[in-house]
Amino acid sequence: MDNKQFSYVDERFADLQMLRYRIDGFESLDVRQKAYIFYLAKATLSGRDITTDQYGRFNLAIRKTLEALLRYSADREAEDFQQMVVYLKRVWFSSGIYHHYGCEKFAPGFSEGWFRKAVSALPAHCFPLSGYADTASLSAALCPVIFNPVVLPKRVNQAEGEDLVRSSAGNFYENVSQKEAERFYAAMKDPKAGDCQPSWGLNSRLVNRNGKLCEERYTTTGLYGAALQRIVYWLKKAKEVAENEKQTELIDLLIRYYATGDLRLFDEYSIEWLKEQGGDVDFINGFIEVYGDPLGLKGTWEGLVELKDEKATQRTRTIADNAQWFEDHSPVDPRFRKPVVKGVSAHVVQAVMLGGEEYPSSAIGINLPNADWIRARYGSKSITIGNLTDAYNKAARGNGFDEEFVIDKETRAIIEKYGDLCDDLHTDLHECLGHGSGQLLPGVSSDALKAYGSTIEEARADLFGLYYLADDKLVELGLVPDKEAYKSQYYHYMMNGLLTQLVRIKPGDQIEEAHMRNRAIIAHWCLDHADGCVELTVINGKTYVRVNDYPSLRKLFGKLLAEIQRIKSEGDYETARAMVETYGVKVDAKLHQEILARYKRLDIAPYKGFINPWMKPVVDAGGNITDVELDYTESYTHQMLRYSADYGLL
Repeated sequence: MDNKQFSYVDERFADLQMLRYRIDGFESLDVRQKAYIFYLAKATLSGRDITTDQYGRFNLAIRKTLEALLRYSADREAEDFQQMVVYLKRVWFSSGIYHHYGCEKFAPGFSEGWFRKAVSALPAHCFPLSGYADTASLSAALCPVIFNPVVLPKRVNQAEGEDLVRSSAGNFYENVSQKEAERFYAAMKDPKAGDCQPSWGLNSRLVNRNGKLCEERYTTTGLYGAALQRIVYWLKKAKEVAENEKQTELIDLLIRYYATGDLRLFDEYSIEWLKEQGGDVDFINGFIEVYGDPLGLKGTWEGLVELKDEKATQRTRTIADNAQWFEDHSPVDPRFRKPVVKGVSAHVVQAVMLGGEEYPSSAIGINLPNADWIRARYGSKSITIGNLTDAYNKAARGNGFDEEFVIDKETRAIIEKYGDLCDDLHTDLHECLGHGSGQLLPGVSSDALKAYGSTIEEARADLFGLYYLADDKLVELGLVPDKEAYKSQYYHYMMNGLLTQLVRIKPGDQIEEAHMRNRAIIAHWCLDHADGCVELTVINGKTYVRVNDYPSLRKLFGKLLAEIQRIKSEGDYETARAMVETYGVKVDAKLHQEILARYKRLDIAPYKGFINPWMKPVVDAGGNITDVELDYTESYTHQMLRYSADYGLL
């Protein structure tokens, strides 16, 4: 498909807009690189069912049942059927029945009576009956989960005062309380390892069997074994065509980790992954981020294949090369700074294939590994995913959002001139330096902040980026054209944290997602301490953010960064809890109603996700890959059904 035929914007449903992303330069890669990417992509897609099951133990059965109705139901014109299709598309998008961002269970637009009748009308072999006697028992098991709003209502619950494990529907625990889980993992810590503890609990499900707690490990012979075996199969194929010997060794380590579940091997793999810098292709494959676990311990499976963008990487390389300067000049207490910053690397990349937790909704920046001790000793690797950012920006052109929510033409002009650049720079600083900055004091556990840890960590990285966006050093390094550019990000960030991110919350709900809490903390804390430098003002009945003094706002960001870093470095749980609960959770109902009404008039989908390109290998008579072609025309529904057929491994 050429550029004239390519469209970034695709299907829209519910509160979601599907986009496409291009992979520029793919055609010019050699055959070996294309084959390497193809096999890594297959490994990425093979973990799809793992993520779905981790997000809720009924998710796979629900998805497969709805897919059977989509394929075989006769009465396709009925309103209930049409509503079922929308619901299924949401299930595909969210890898289950819980909103991908807010984590609340979404309500079906079709009736329970229609669902039971539609299931009973089809032959039993159409449905996933493993564990169920017949279609009637299947319906009986699934209907309360789908239709009763009080049954398993939230995938991740972060409400203060509740048992976060028992009240969360994610499939990381079974018949286990929060206190039991916390005691179990506290007892696993190895005194001999000191601060270099493995990420206990990352790759397992904690269950209560006859009164005894035990882990079900995710391995090729354990839990999720069928999917992990297929992932390993494709990793072995990729190893045969890797770009260099380091990639081959890296894949071998990952395969051994999947076979054994040994978290020390995962740490070894993570360290070696940091060292691999020579190839054009890189990948993430494993149980990585812990946002899906209310205790911040257990990793959700994700996959990403990426192609380095050498031209755009000049920007991130400049930042990485000056990492020590940024650390030394940070406004935090010197005790919490790293005396020597090690191993910081950063690249702008193009996403080539998204999978698991990174699909269809994906991060635009990633910094790994997550283990604090590995960051301190060996460094970190950061990526900014440029082609996804580009797709977002192109899809947003002319949607009227800034015209509605930005206070005046002068501020909109600054955002129009510098917005895309500063958005990218903030992501770069957040991922490359923010997450890699600072250090824990000796003896402080990386999970000392418990359920508040993810929010505090995201606030720390965001504040690092915000503080340095306004620094003269960025002008000196040629990263921004002048001293005015940072204002675009400062305004947009405060507007988002105080006002516009509220469009992602239902009336009456509080903020629970870690990134949203982070932005709310920063914006509301600064407003509370602003002394006039930033304010909310009402003009013609509409609420706006007004920034009266940008340099003073920067000082506030620096002051809050110092406090957030102290909380992290000292493991100050009580202050972390007070910070989050005071500034990051509550929603002003009247203001919320106003923002929702204004946003509704714009008719913009608040969430975006991506359709992957379809990789089609060209093979010779001997089965060898001679080329890989990219097809950007596949529909969302076709892709999801194809993935269910090809990668339905659980």
